[in-house]
Amino acid sequence: MSDLRALFGSNDRGLSAGEAFTNRQDQWQALDAALSAHLRHIADSRFDVEDLEAPRSNVLVFHGVGGIGKSTLSRKLAAALADNTLMPTQWGRPTWGGERIVPVRIDLSRSADIDFERLVLTLRLALARLGRPLPAFDLALRRYWEHQHPGEPLEEYLRRGGLARFGGALPKQMQSALSDAAQALMLPGTVGSVIGQVTGSLVTALRDRRQTVQALAGCARLADLLEAEPDLEALSFYPHLLAWELSQLPAGKRGTLVVLLDTFEDVGDRTHRDMERLVQRVVWLMPNAFFVVTGRSRLQWGDAALHGQLDWVGPTAWPELAAHTLPRLADRGLGHGYGRQVLLGDFSPEDCEEYLSRRLARDGRPLIPIEVRRVITERSHGLPLYLDLAVMRFLEVRRAGRTPQPVDFAHDFPALIARTLSDLTLEERTVLRSVSLLDSFDVDLATKAAGLPRHAPAMRLIERPFVREDPHGLWPFHLHVLIRSTIRHADDQTDDCWSAHDWRQAAQRAFTALGHAWRSASEPDRRLLVGCLQQGLALARDFRLELDWLEEAAWNYVGDSVWEPLAPPSVQEPGQAMLETATDALVETLSALARRQHEHRERTATRLSTVVDADLLPTSLREMGIYYLAKAQRDLGRSDDSRRGMQLVADGGGRLAPAARRGLAHLARLAGDFPTALETAHTLGWEGRHHRVEGDVWWPQGDMDRAAAAYEAARGEAENHGIVGERAICQAQRAFVLAFADPNVADDELQLADQLLSGLDLRATGLTVQIAALLRDAGTIGDLEDRASVLRTEIRVAGLASTAATLELAIAFHHAVRGDHDALLATISQLGELTRSGEYAYYLDIAHFLGGIGFSANPRSQARWLDGAEQTRHRWYSLVTTRRGHLHAA
Repeated sequence: MSDLRALFGSNDRGLSAGEAFTNRQDQWQALDAALSAHLRHIADSRFDVEDLEAPRSNVLVFHGVGGIGKSTLSRKLAAALADNTLMPTQWGRPTWGGERIVPVRIDLSRSADIDFERLVLTLRLALARLGRPLPAFDLALRRYWEHQHPGEPLEEYLRRGGLARFGGALPKQMQSALSDAAQALMLPGTVGSVIGQVTGSLVTALRDRRQTVQALAGCARLADLLEAEPDLEALSFYPHLLAWELSQLPAGKRGTLVVLLDTFEDVGDRTHRDMERLVQRVVWLMPNAFFVVTGRSRLQWGDAALHGQLDWVGPTAWPELAAHTLPRLADRGLGHGYGRQVLLGDFSPEDCEEYLSRRLARDGRPLIPIEVRRVITERSHGLPLYLDLAVMRFLEVRRAGRTPQPVDFAHDFPALIARTLSDLTLEERTVLRSVSLLDSFDVDLATKAAGLPRHAPAMRLIERPFVREDPHGLWPFHLHVLIRSTIRHADDQTDDCWSAHDWRQAAQRAFTALGHAWRSASEPDRRLLVGCLQQGLALARDFRLELDWLEEAAWNYVGDSVWEPLAPPSVQEPGQAMLETATDALVETLSALARRQHEHRERTATRLSTVVDADLLPTSLREMGIYYLAKAQRDLGRSDDSRRGMQLVADGGGRLAPAARRGLAHLARLAGDFPTALETAHTLGWEGRHHRVEGDVWWPQGDMDRAAAAYEAARGEAENHGIVGERAICQAQRAFVLAFADPNVADDELQLADQLLSGLDLRATGLTVQIAALLRDAGTIGDLEDRASVLRTEIRVAGLASTAATLELAIAFHHAVRGDHDALLATISQLGELTRSGEYAYYLDIAHFLGGIGFSANPRSQARWLDGAEQTRHRWYSLVTTRRGHLHAA
């Protein structure tokens, strides 16, 4: 269909203009036609499910930008296929009659966390509804499962993974197939559950063409698959067995599997195609199943250029995926003979480029130059309306006698505002402008930000196509990014446009509403806290609002030691921001604290020094900056600077005073003054993490039992107070000390540490766990040295001097256990370099204790051992001899 506006916008008679838009009824018609054609194809007597060379036509693709409704469409299609009564009336009845359809929808998004193994299981579970064993596939799957998941019942895996809802009959059907095979092979009844023996006997019988396995002998490739190593590669070929089994079912028991693969862009991102290759293999090996793919971009399987990246590519393999022309509205996706790639609403960047290339053309060549197309594509965010306006602007510039340049399109179109607001009520316009200040929102937040007394305008607004929904989000709604940007930044020429004062008032209302949402939560909610901070910081910074609730929220954020990223986007480089307000300083502080898990501690110290020197924050928050600056300085080995900062905070008596006193105890421990550190620990209480400090003092004495008990008590207190970061830190330290004492016990402790660290951003603690894993394996040869080398690099990048010394102490333990005197001396020398400043100098003493090596007085070590050097030496050396005995017994 021609674009009449474009055609009538120019005197150029050689200009051709095409249009490309879609609607949901057309997509249903496309599916109806394609599925009907598929059913006719597989019903043809010439169709052979084992033909691996015939072209495939069992795919239909709906693609478009994120948020255009692809997942919604996928869900509606799945529901309609499962139950015709759920089909929208305007779609019309399907044309495939009484055929039995078995639909299954699989979300491939990263958030769904589906791997290829779960995908194959989901397909098999869907077919369990047919009520028939599929022995060829089930035997192969059972062999794979027992090899890859030894000792893990399939039923438990399905229940835990949320797959049991697809059908609970699979384990029984698999066991039935195994028992039937054992019986056919005349194996003893007790062997019926031993898949290895059944497989071996079955392969032999298949090779010998025995009559007892005639039912399976028709599957020509079954023996080869059963002989193959049961790994992921082999699993990717098992769908061939599913397809074969489906073709063998009696006519009255058959069903056509329709697989809806949603969010395909997460497995086919055009760069990393490993998962896409496996999924494509499933589609190719199941020609009697039909696949409906929804994703942001078209499938490239029909492009010959992908040879080598995927198994089957090119127009010969996928004739209906190859020709990618922008379909006209009248003939989009109408089944066999038409393209099976249907654009859905907004366009992906690749589709924007192709749209602009074809929208205006002369003699079949794009009229819009490529450099202009790139700018338009980038700024459009896939919104068809923006592309449409850009095309009109291109013609307008040409009418003015100029050649359009990229700069002519480097802005938002004010017309987007008028077009967006044109059919909205005044109240709905107020809500729209208000929520453009927010990254995401719900009806209540939108209503409060707009200052309206009722929800109705917001409820009407969220039904608009430019409002996108993420049902899993903290606040489920957000504006299309281009609409939001245009409303915020383009010149608003509408009659009810807002002044700067209006915008600031809306920002204050939204800010206050966020604070209320956080403060009124019935129980602590970390996700809500972070969400409110992320949006509240941006509003307060951009509109120079008072800190208000941000101060208390910042303390809550810091208190859990989780460190999710918080800082809103800034035009300045991190650490180079111009600090003019308290909010600027708070944004920089929290950003530095979160980023310290990913940056060198020197960078953290520089950023926090800038905040402290600016002196823009209220006293309590300024002390936060001073305290964490002192922590960074301690990590960098600047003990004197750290001590001054910690003392300042401790003397201030504020919220971080107990933590600062703990910091002073740590500094005393670094210097080897253990009595002082232990005495201080007894005064700290929970707020100062007294038990953790005690553990930190006891383990250098070689008293791992007492240290482990202290860390366990600390972990218990953290659990009671709901501080997940502190709980993970204490468990990591407990695993570390027990790794010296007993590798078997350390295994369980390390697993728990990994579990508690999951989802947290605690870089130093993660390194502690890795060092503990080295200690657990100390004395063995393996790859311990290589692992240590990798850890040294990570520690150096992080700028954690204290952790570097701890790693070398762990390596010293390893060499001492092995009795490698030369290697131990080399490690001692390395420790000497790392402790040159005098901090952790007692590590040198411990390293000598481990090797039973005498040494002259260490001038840098002024260690004051709690019960004397001899007792300490004895405990450390006993750890070495105990580990040797353990390894010898093993």
